[in-house]
Amino acid sequence: MNAAVFGSGRGSNFQSILAAMKEGRVEGVTISLVMSNNSSSGILEIARANAIPAFHLSQKQFPSEEQYAHALLALLRAHAVDAIVLAGFMKRIPAQVIKAFRKRIINIHPALLPKYGGQGMFGIHVHEAVLQAGDRESGATVHYVDEQYDHGEILLQERVPVMPHDTPESLAERVLIVEHRILPAALTRLSAALNNGDKK
Repeated sequence: MNAAVFGSGRGSNFQSILAAMKEGRVEGVTISLVMSNNSSSGILEIARANAIPAFHLSQKQFPSEEQYAHALLALLRAHAVDAIVLAGFMKRIPAQVIKAFRKRIINIHPALLPKYGGQGMFGIHVHEAVLQAGDRESGATVHYVDEQYDHGEILLQERVPVMPHDTPESLAERVLIVEHRILPAALTRLSAALNNGDKK
């Protein structure tokens, strides 16, 4: 399976995928390209350092979402991409791309979906919401991407206890450890599903 990885920030989840691949924990997957909406993102630097094609593509570069989606699909086709992994990608995926890659796009989210998902629920905001609600546990979720934010079918999920002394930052650190564990595992599951012809 040829996978594209999309990210907006430092790229720690992408780094965890590369580490898992080197250790043999991700099977049947090749990273064909990395794309970011942020030209100075760490994820692009990591890709270049590992000789993986890296691209900056942002809707701001195009007069319409339709043209952005067309360019994105052209890039994915040019690199024979079978599936897309959102690893800290902070922008909405155009509907045309979701339609073309139905059940072949996964996202990592730092909460136990369906709780604390949706527009505006990203990064530290998620952990602030968990603590404000007084929840005793949080976690991370990998899910299929559909047209709604953080809404698609859950592929993998792992829980993290909330400690009495937690701050949003300390909770984020512990959830990130889980993210780094379950995203490579979910990628292996996705590859197995596609290899078995499960593209419904």
